[in-house]
Amino acid sequence: QVQVVESGGGLVQAGGSLRLSCAASGRTFTSYTMGWFRQAPGKEREFVAAINWSGSNTYYADSVKGRFTISRDGAKNSAYLQMNSLKPEDTAVYYCAAGFRGWERKGKLEYDYRGQGTQVTVSS
Repeated sequence: QVQVVESGGGLVQAGGSLRLSCAASGRTFTSYTMGWFRQAPGKEREFVAAINWSGSNTYYADSVKGRFTISRDGAKNSAYLQMNSLKPEDTAVYYCAAGFRGWERKGKLEYDYRGQGTQVTVSS
């Protein structure tokens, strides 16, 4: 059974940092593009970042570019999102997904597996 589990969310003040972790199990994900998206209350889900199977290519939403860094560890079937200089508008539930695709086109984000999400709250 495939499982994707996020951790590392929490409450932080504006300007602070958090590191989200994503652990996948149930199969090998080394060939999968991994990614993060977020959803705030009353808003559509929003692409945040993606990383290809080898880790050689990363992609970011303009809103997080320069502040967030995505990485992965193939041996551990894990992905990470380092979030620095957090802003109140980053407040959302953050989801990790495997088999991530379609983020380049609005409304076309798809994935094969995703976790239950972890809450990130940034206070002003």
